[in-house]
Amino acid sequence: MTAEQAIRLVIADDQALVRGALAALLGLEPDIDVVAEAGDGESAVAAVLEHSADVALLDVQMPGMDGLCAAELLRKQAPSCRVLMVTTFGRPGYVRRALQAGAAGFVVKDTPAKQLADAVRRVRSGLRVVDPSLAAESLVAGESPLTVREVDVLRVAAGGGTVADIAREVFLSEGTVRNHLSSAMAKTGGRTRGDAARIAAENGWLL
Repeated sequence: MTAEQAIRLVIADDQALVRGALAALLGLEPDIDVVAEAGDGESAVAAVLEHSADVALLDVQMPGMDGLCAAELLRKQAPSCRVLMVTTFGRPGYVRRALQAGAAGFVVKDTPAKQLADAVRRVRSGLRVVDPSLAAESLVAGESPLTVREVDVLRVAAGGGTVADIAREVFLSEGTVRNHLSSAMAKTGGRTRGDAARIAAENGWLL
């Protein structure tokens, strides 16, 4: 296969070792050409545009612009580029949000190299690829029941902040914060605000 025919791939991950390992492994494939590596979503989008990439392999959690935001931007700015999300955390909520953002696939980082390469080929060909176990969990978990404000207060609560701390952080009254926390606890089944934040995070609802 010639260089012109090879799949032009951009890899984005904020961990240099992981990024390098993925690039090295996928670069061994005769039909995949790793044209650029990036440490954040913004750099990934720029690399896709610069190299006219066919596929972008994006980590979900990155500093600055995360993978989900990058996927949404690529859908608008580079619609011909297919996005394959990859993450260490197989949280079902991430899958639904990734697909809503325009991603064509979602796999976990411990996917064997050959399977990952095959996933790149499949999304490039127009197919959708989702790790089977994550797909099943996503269907069971369903969409996030939390409102935007409930997510805001749980994010701060996850850090152990008091109601007063949360109120200052999200610019709401303490009474309103208590109401949001109470509602979030009821929706997640958490017995405490910490439980609610943990459950929401495990389902990928706080990203």
